[in-house]
Amino acid sequence: MSVNTIKSLAGIIIPDSAIATQATELLLEHGTEFIYNHSLRVFLFSSLNGKRNSLEYDAELLYVASVFHDLGLTKHYSSPDLRFEVDGANAARDFLKSHGLPKESLQLVWDTIALHTTIGVAEHKENEVALMYSGVGLDVMGEGYENLSAKDREEIIQAFPRNDFKKNIIPTFFGGFEHKTETTFGNIKADVCAFMIPNFHRKNFCDCILHSPWSE
Repeated sequence: MSVNTIKSLAGIIIPDSAIATQATELLLEHGTEFIYNHSLRVFLFSSLNGKRNSLEYDAELLYVASVFHDLGLTKHYSSPDLRFEVDGANAARDFLKSHGLPKESLQLVWDTIALHTTIGVAEHKENEVALMYSGVGLDVMGEGYENLSAKDREEIIQAFPRNDFKKNIIPTFFGGFEHKTETTFGNIKADVCAFMIPNFHRKNFCDCILHSPWSE
């Protein structure tokens, strides 16, 4: 793999600033080709949704968020006890902080990554947060597939192939948090654990209430 040299795709300009290029280099160094292709598709799908809905957004920040959004699944960025989304968000924040970006930008990218699997919340946040959530949903679950033209779809898939995505994405997710399955409590990644681990016992919110230290 090499740093992406495609300037635009499906009518979307792919950022090539120093920050964007360095972010891509980190993705290539610590990620996999599978995660790389997924991350670039997420940026493009997010951007197309923004264009279709005439939304204003910071393309560079959206790109960096897309590049980092699954890096929390990788060995280099994975912590022993945090949600992988938070690991990726922390990594992106540290990266952007090293480039001197303002606190508002750091927080926006952090939220965009940390909330990208949080159904019912992310879509109501800032445009960058909502757009990347939509891009992830389109690539992973096909949400909004009907809004994607066949021309744009084929152009993007040719540049960044899915490579048996349906077969490989669940094990890819699981590989990022199989050492800390407790971090999936309360979010959709618990479904991944249940799929991958026979007789997986999910932590239950009602049990937490009923077995709290309160006497009544």
